[in-house]
Order: sequence, then C-alpha cells, then structure tokens
Amino acid sequence: MPTPKRPAPRPHSALILDGPERAPGRAMLHAVGFKPADFQKSQIGIASTWSQVTPCNVHIDGLAREAAKGADKAGGKATIFNTITVSDGISMGTECMKYSLVSREVIADSIETCAGGEAFDGLVAIGGCDKNMPGCLIALARLNRPAVFVYGGTILPGCLQQNGQKRLLDVVSVFEAVGAHAKGEISDRQLAKIESCAIPGPGSCGGMYTANTMASAIEALGMSLPGSSAQAAVSAAKLDDCRRAGAQVVELLKRNLRPLDIMTKEAFENAITVVMAFGGSTNAVLHLLAMAHSARVPLALEDFERIGARTPVLADLKPSGRHFMSELVAIGGIQPLMKTLLAEGLLHGDCLTVTGRTLRENLAKVKPYPKGQTIVRPLSDPIKPDGHLVILRGNLAPGGAVAKISGKEGLSFSGRARVFESEEKALAGILDGTVVAGEVIVIRYEGPRGGPGMREMLSPTSAVMGKGLGKEVALITDGRFSGGSHGFVVGHITPEAFDGGPLALVHDGDRITIDASRREMTLHVAAAELKRRRKAWRQPAPRYTRGVLAKYARVVADASRGAVTDG
Repeated sequence: MPTPKRPAPRPHSALILDGPERAPGRAMLHAVGFKPADFQKSQIGIASTWSQVTPCNVHIDGLAREAAKGADKAGGKATIFNTITVSDGISMGTECMKYSLVSREVIADSIETCAGGEAFDGLVAIGGCDKNMPGCLIALARLNRPAVFVYGGTILPGCLQQNGQKRLLDVVSVFEAVGAHAKGEISDRQLAKIESCAIPGPGSCGGMYTANTMASAIEALGMSLPGSSAQAAVSAAKLDDCRRAGAQVVELLKRNLRPLDIMTKEAFENAITVVMAFGGSTNAVLHLLAMAHSARVPLALEDFERIGARTPVLADLKPSGRHFMSELVAIGGIQPLMKTLLAEGLLHGDCLTVTGRTLRENLAKVKPYPKGQTIVRPLSDPIKPDGHLVILRGNLAPGGAVAKISGKEGLSFSGRARVFESEEKALAGILDGTVVAGEVIVIRYEGPRGGPGMREMLSPTSAVMGKGLGKEVALITDGRFSGGSHGFVVGHITPEAFDGGPLALVHDGDRITIDASRREMTLHVAAAELKRRRKAWRQPAPRYTRGVLAKYARVVADASRGAVTDG
C-alpha cells in the first residue's frame, strides 16, 4: 500500500477557519469558490503585482493563476490577491516619480496586511518591476511564513530597422534618444520611430537594470527557485517556474522552512556578490539594506565595500555593456556564473534555499556557459577587477554615498559645481546647454525626505549621454539612479540636503573631486566658509504636508539605512 500523503500544516489558517464559531467566515469563502474540503487545506496566498500600468507587470495575472494551480495540485488551497505597482519608466523625470520608492513600502505593507489579515499559511509573491520585487521580499521577511518569490521575467529587446540594418532597443534607448534629439542629431520622426518599437511586449526592462538586478539578487539570496531570475516573461519556462513555486510552498510548510531560515547574513553576502559580478544597479544597495532590515540581519554599507573589494565585474550587460538580459537567458542565465563564483570561494555554498537544499547542492549539476560566448567573462579576464558599486565618503558625504563605476568612466573626476535644486531644473540645464564639459552637476533636495521619495535621475543621466557629455561631466545627487543610468554618477548622498547635509552648502563654481580609488568625495571649500554657509542655511518647507508623501517624509530613514519606514 502506498503511504498516504501527509497534509501540510495550517499554523495560521486554523485560527480563522476551524470550529462552529468560524462558520460566518467560511460562508464568505463559499461565495468565492471554496468547497468544504478546502477549509482543511493549507491556505496559500498568491501575491500578484498585476496591473496594466507597465509592461513589467501586465502578464502577471496569468503567472499568478499558474502559481495557484501548482499550490492546489500539491494539496494546498490557493487564493490570489493583488497589490499596486508604479511604473518608473513612465513616471521618470516628473513629479510622479516621487511615488516610486514610496510604492515599495506600500507594496510591502499591503502584502503583509492581506496575508496577516487572511491568515495565509504560506505565500507565493510574484514581482516584475523595480520596487515591487524588494517590496515583496520585505513583506515575506516580516511575515516569516513559508514562501517563494517568482520573478515575472525579462522583456525581449525591441528592433529598429535603420539603413537596412537591425538595431536592438530597450527603454534606455528612448531616454538617450531624447538627449540626441535635443542635440539635433535625430529628427522628430526618428525619435517617434524609436519610441514606437523599443518596448515590444510584457516583461521587465531588458538590461541589467534594477529589475533584473534584484531578480538575480533574490535568486542568489535563495528565495527563488533556481533559474527564476533569467527567464523571458512570455515563455513556457516562466509558466513552469510559477507552477513549481506554488507546489514548493506547500512542501516548505511541511518542512517548516521559513524565509528567516534562508535570508541569513551569508545569504545576503551571496546576493551582493552576484550583483557585483553582474554589474548591477545601485538600487540594489538601497533595497538589500531594506530587505535585510526586515529580516533582522545586520547589513551595512561596509559590507558592500568589503565584498566589492574581492568581487570582479564579469558580465558585459547593459547599460554600460553591450548585451541584453535575453542574451544571458539564452546561454544559461546566472547559475553558471554562480557556480564559478562558488568554486572560487566567493559564495557561501551552505546557505539554505527555497528548494530545501543548499546553494551548493542546487548548483552541482549546472553546466558552464557555451564556448565562444562574449556576455560573461572568465575570472582571469574581468571587465573590472573589483566591484563597480563603490561606497564613497568624505566631507561631502560623511554618511556615505553610492557610485556606479564600471571603469569606462575613469576612476576620478574633478570639476566645478553646477547646482540645481531639483531634477527638472537639472534636466533643463543639460538640454539647453547650461551644463558644459568639466562640470559636476549637483542635484539636491531629491533625497528620501527632501524629495520626498528619492527620485531616480535617469532622465538627466540619459540626457548627458545623449548630449555626448558622458565622459565630460559627473553628476552627484542625494536622489538615486535607475539601473539604466551610466556615466560618472554618484547618488544616495547622506546626510541629504534637506537634513542639512554638506550637499546643501555647495555653491555654483565650487570645486568638487570624486576619487573612486580613495573612496572619497571632497568639496574644496575652507572649513570656515562652510561654517558660515551652514549658519546661513535654512531648511526648506516640506513640499507635501498631507497624504502618503507627507507621511513617508516624516518616518523614512536615510539612504544609508535603506530608506526603511519601520525602523
């Protein structure tokens, strides 16, 4: 006789479903399709980030249904619920972008609220855009119930027919085309053509931008099934990933393996290492700090410095490289590189993952990349011998700042400050020729509290590249950068200008030096003059006094602590 399957436990759902007194609650669930037997099953919440506001998430309703099928087939009872998302690509460069980082907290709070209120025993969370991915992980860590994260998948590149040749495009191509248009290099018609074909369908932005960076980090962290981070959004592989994730949550319940068993300090170090090796987004610093905070793991900027010092950049991926994420998917995704890093002692192999196995066990049968591929370099021939995410300090950033130094920009820059009090003013100054070669563009009052919301500066950095100034200027800010930004850029400057940080005291014409080798940002102004300026400085009035942005500004921590709102 075959051994009967052991039912998965119900540590939370029994509270609201069992007994005669819970009949009213069960009656409500009958109305949404529950059968009597379903009340005795583990309740699996499927947190979907589906919406029509962005191609990153437009397909996730279908993925959520597949995850639900997997959970149901494994003996659980799945319930799909939704949360919000904000499109960075659409809101970028406008006041609307101030809601982007705020949405990370709203997403985390809403998933935690629904899962806590509905007493789900386990969770699948499916994210496909920059903020809903860390938002999902923050919630899963807070809840600490058996869970698997599923990445919605990468978009395929767009294609432009130009002079009889095919040119592959993505969203950053459009932002940079805006700068080229302002310079007069392309016409209105050419800009419209690029705009019309750069985004061909569902999926997250197609380079190693923030979404693909965070997907890779989450897989390295152990919270996704192997391979989830490197799959096309529209593919059989992604549908299978969702079904297996749903089934795996039921198995994790039986084993009582929970997120905080997986999201250890060593696992976060693995995530940082993978981000460095793939040349990932500066946003990874902000989000990994926030995720670690929710997992009660002590992670700090110093950990990024330490790990960056030993980890080479190996992947030639956009924005600073040549290749799209879809090309990495075609050669095997992130696992072959992870296996190489593990063999070199750069990853912790004994970390548990959502498979129930260790990272080393997951990677044991992974095959190397095919010969002749040019996307991922060998360790013997890195793009950069150490990490590209450089933590800077100095008299301009005593609390830390994050630079993205790929090596192509050089390692130092010194120039005169050109100060702007907002992103919009900076963008106008770049496009109209106010900004000239040799200057350090300063964009301030864009931090977590001052913005509020710490907007990404993709529009200004793309305009810089489009205007041909990529190697001629630097850009520093207390805001942050899109994963699509490249050039000599420094963000997350702490303390931010709104809190009276040194950035608030910079004047036009002040000399600023950024030295990535020395890990320093220096404002060359005498201490006595800075003291005089500080005495004269007054904090600006808050830009919002009501609503979610005002609430966020009142409670948010600084960027060096992940801009968390519950600490």
